[in-house]
Order: sequence, then C-alpha cells, then structure tokens
Amino acid sequence: CCTLQRSWRGRRWSRGSFSRAGSHGWWWDGRAGSWGGHRYQGTRRQFVHRTVNFDHFQILRAIGKGSFGKVCIVQKRDTEKMYAMKYMNKQQCIERDEVRNVFRELEILQEIEHVFLVNLWYSFQDEEDMFMVVDLLLGGDLRYHLQQNVQFTEETVRLYLCEMALALDYLRSQHIIHRDVKPDNILLDEQGHAHLTDFNIATIIRDGERATALAGTKPYMAPEIFHSFLSGGTGYSFEVDWWSLGIMAYELLRGWRPYDIHSNNPVESLVQLFSTVSVQYSSTWSKEMVALLRKLLTVNPEHRFSCLADIQTSAYLSAVPWGDVCQKRLEPGFVPNKGRLHCDPTFELEEMILESRPLHKKKKRLAKNKSRDNSKDSSQSENDYLQECLEAIQQDFVIFNREKLKKSQEQMGDSTSAPESSAEAETEAEAETSNLNMCSSVCSSAGSS
Repeated sequence: CCTLQRSWRGRRWSRGSFSRAGSHGWWWDGRAGSWGGHRYQGTRRQFVHRTVNFDHFQILRAIGKGSFGKVCIVQKRDTEKMYAMKYMNKQQCIERDEVRNVFRELEILQEIEHVFLVNLWYSFQDEEDMFMVVDLLLGGDLRYHLQQNVQFTEETVRLYLCEMALALDYLRSQHIIHRDVKPDNILLDEQGHAHLTDFNIATIIRDGERATALAGTKPYMAPEIFHSFLSGGTGYSFEVDWWSLGIMAYELLRGWRPYDIHSNNPVESLVQLFSTVSVQYSSTWSKEMVALLRKLLTVNPEHRFSCLADIQTSAYLSAVPWGDVCQKRLEPGFVPNKGRLHCDPTFELEEMILESRPLHKKKKRLAKNKSRDNSKDSSQSENDYLQECLEAIQQDFVIFNREKLKKSQEQMGDSTSAPESSAEAETEAEAETSNLNMCSSVCSSAGSS
C-alpha cells in the first residue's frame, strides 16, 4: 500500500486521542471517555443506541463519488425508508491523512439539523469502512444541471439564494463556517428545493475567533482567505460563505464564474486579481439582482452582505415571504425530471465492474478476511502500524442514530407528569437545546446576525 503519513499519528490523532491542528475543532479524550471541544461535550451519546449496522440496509445503486468516499442509494430494511449512504474506506483515509476530516464532519453533522441541509441520520462502521447515512435527494446537484445546460432564471436563482441564506444563517448560529459552498455541494430534492451538503472541510469558530487555514475550492474562495494565507493576518470568518454564495448565484445565471480562477492558480496571483479585476454583470439582469450580487461579491468582508438580515434588506428580496420559504411552500422555477436519475450513470458501472471492494460483496469478503486473520499470527503482521491505526479508528469512531434520538426526545416530551432527578433533567435539557430549532425559529429571529 502507499506510504502512510505518520503525521496523522501523535499530537494530531493517536489511538484514543483525536485532535485537529489549530484552535478550532474537537478531540477525543480517551481518559474521560467523551468528545471534547469548544461547544460539544458528547451529551447525545447517552441517547444514541448502537444498533444500526450495514446489514440493516439494502444496497440499491451507486450514485456518486468524491475524494472522501462513494455514495449509494440504500433502503432501511425495517422502515423501508430510502437514504443516501456515504462510505469511506478506512485504509485509504489513513494513507491520505483524511481520518481527522471524516471525524470532524461526523461530529458536526451529529449536532445540526435544518430543512435546507442534507442531514445525517446514522453513522456506523465495520472492519473496512466508515458509513454516513443521510437524507436522499434525487434531484441531482447544481453542477450536474449546469453541465446539462440548464438555463436558470432569476426567479429560480432567487429561491436558491433564499434557501441557502437560511441554511448559512443557521450554520452561523451554530458557529460553523462551511467553507465549500459551490454548485457541486447544493443538492435538489424532487420538488427542486436546494440543500447544502459536504461538511468535510467545515470548521467551528467561537465568538471573537478567526479561521486561518487555506481551505476550500479556489474559484469559490473569498479574497480574505488568500490574504490571510499570504500575510498571516487576522484570518477570516463567516463572511467567506456568503462570498461563495454570490459566486455560485452568478455562475447559475450566466453559465460561468465572475473570475477566471482555477485550482492551479498561485495564491499570489489571486490576491492581485481581486484588486485589479472588476466583475462584469449582464445587462439583461434586473438592477435589483445586480445590486444584491455586488453586495455579496464585495472584496472587503466588512462591507459584504454576510447574514440573513443583510440580504433581507435588499430590494431584490424585500418582498419574499420568508415564512413560506421556510416551509417550502414556494414552487421552484426549475423542477428536476422525476423520470430520470440525475447523476452520472458510470458510477454504478464502476462499482459493479471496476471497484476492488464492491459493497454488494462485502458480507462474503469480511467473512473470508476474518477466517484468514484467525489462521495467522497477528504478531507477524507486515503492517503493524496500519493495524494500529485501524484499531484506533474502530475504538474512537462515534456511532449515531438520529431515529433513536428523536424517539428519546418524544418520550421525554410525553413523560412530563413524572418527576425527574436533577441530573436527568439537566442532561435532557442540554440535548433538547442542542437539537434542531429547524427553520421556523430562524425565520422568527430573521433580524439576528
């Protein structure tokens, strides 16, 4: 296998001790037996029963892949509900130094839920893979539809802006910067409503803190991220996601991005580009839309629209019925064709023909591997370090079950007549507080930043 990056070990992540470099993130306190961090102390683990595993799902077909894993459609056998299941091979994550990213994404997703996010329902593992089971959205991502030459109207993009603004405002209330808002990470449901996904480079910052890492997809990254990287300045904050939203809205309307930026552009050249190149807006767009895009694409983050209250003041969105947006009552201008699967069909062929460890053969493969492992002396393993890392993941991986969590909360709500001990009441209240306030509470406090 590839040479393992040992920096994954030691201070950054070791057996029983997960940490992320920098001041923003989480760690596993092996001695305390709980996850720690700026906000989350593992209270939900008390409500999550560790019963869901790979055998509880029927694998239907592959629909996508990325740098962190592959995605397939699954059906939960007992409820017959459909989900998307993302699975990441443990050995590949170790070799690519991606374990901490997977752990960070899981820890974030376990603590958030929103109507315009792709929400996590279950997380579990086996000997080979780590699994995330999330909402299934069959309308495809916006990148796919751009590649299919869909012509998005101002009316359609306006609703996307509203829905993503609500999602970003919710994330801000949870101290989360997404850092990768782009068409590839906006999934549509069958009705055409937008949902933000992919939190593998997201981060959490507390009040007064700033992020500093050079993270994101270059064409969508805000100028202050590059400035901070070059000058070692004060860093950046939530404003970067709203810049990305502006870039995405421009691209949907025009078919290309406002700046000619590619992944191989040097950071130094990008800093100069933002100071010399001005964005060109189409003369066919409404003045109100252009005015909003100008505020989202303001180079100085202090003057940029960067919260829900800001964009609600724009003339372009002043008449939007935000309560109806929250409840998905507005009909999207673009509705994906329900008669087709909106993804690359080669994903399924790759899984069936080219994949060396296909999911549909996992059960037989694991049984065979277990038999082989029992027949040899583990002390003679040629890759002790890899085995140590795999054992550490097995030990520290946090299993999650939102279905059981919701049932626990419902039971707590129904048992108000029975007195509770102070310790139980405190724990339950903490879990309730951290649970979803969904979109209605966001709308009710729309003036907050």
